[in-house]
Amino acid sequence: MSLPAPRPASRPALSIPAPTPQGDDDPIRELRGRRVLVTGATGFVGRHLCRRLLRLGAEVHALSRDPRPHVATLPDLTWHRGDLTDDEDVAAVVGRVRPAAVLHLASLVQGDRESALALPMLEANTHAAVAVMTAAHDVPGCRVVLAGSVEEPRGDEPPVSPYAAAKSAATGYARLFHAQWGLPVTVLRLAMVYGPDQPDTRKLVPYVCSCLLEGTTPALSSGTRMIDWVYVDDVCDAFVRAATTPGAAGLVLDVGSGRTSSIAEVVRTLADLAGHHGPLGFGETEDRRHDLAHVVDPGPAAAALGWRATTALRAGLARTLAWHEEQRTRPVA
Repeated sequence: MSLPAPRPASRPALSIPAPTPQGDDDPIRELRGRRVLVTGATGFVGRHLCRRLLRLGAEVHALSRDPRPHVATLPDLTWHRGDLTDDEDVAAVVGRVRPAAVLHLASLVQGDRESALALPMLEANTHAAVAVMTAAHDVPGCRVVLAGSVEEPRGDEPPVSPYAAAKSAATGYARLFHAQWGLPVTVLRLAMVYGPDQPDTRKLVPYVCSCLLEGTTPALSSGTRMIDWVYVDDVCDAFVRAATTPGAAGLVLDVGSGRTSSIAEVVRTLADLAGHHGPLGFGETEDRRHDLAHVVDPGPAAAALGWRATTALRAGLARTLAWHEEQRTRPVA
């Protein structure tokens, strides 16, 4: 790997808009002192959500197959060991914690189209969600919020990937649990979430941020794909509201901005923020087949939860790039 290029002397300082204050209305105050179990707490949205819940005064529990490496980075959580694809493990943890709400974010996220992914996706994304709902149903009053995906098919369209099919199946089971057994479960179909502290550096935004700060050229597709981007803090707000709004039970809600921007637009915005004027590597990799431009309808979430995305794309990208730059300049302990 080549050494990072020196930072250009003329590079402008990043201008970072202040975050929009998050709401703290009466339903959200219900979380203070209440037990909340988060799956996927070590993932991108999960770690942000756990911090948000702790700030709101919740007693936060986290379920992980191996929590040991993550205790140092999220020390204020109560960690539980368990395998989400093992029904007995899930039932034991949920029965021990007896949470007021389970926020299920754990997921195997992979958009590839290979048939070999069908069974792993079914196990990780459908079976695990059913195990969580089954266990939660045995805790009186326990609410469940599932992380769905904007890639889930609508109407008669077929799923575009094993991931989309598995997420759609989990949503179908959520409808079943609510309609037949009264489980207060809500599904939030997430658009493309971005923001600071995203651990999977293969994802577009952290990958491009790293390349720009290292002075290397990213290898990108054509950049024409249109995507609905939503900032991670806004997504956390949606989860908190879904867990505390009584009328959310039984609903499947889109969580996104309601607007699309191309990959190329996002990359060029990051380059502008970073003061980068070199090539950006468009066309170096092939476009993925059968990708669709999914734009969410934020109206139902606004009506049911009082939620809308409040972070403008450029402002969110500026905060994200600033976080990556801070990580590069932070002294090694």
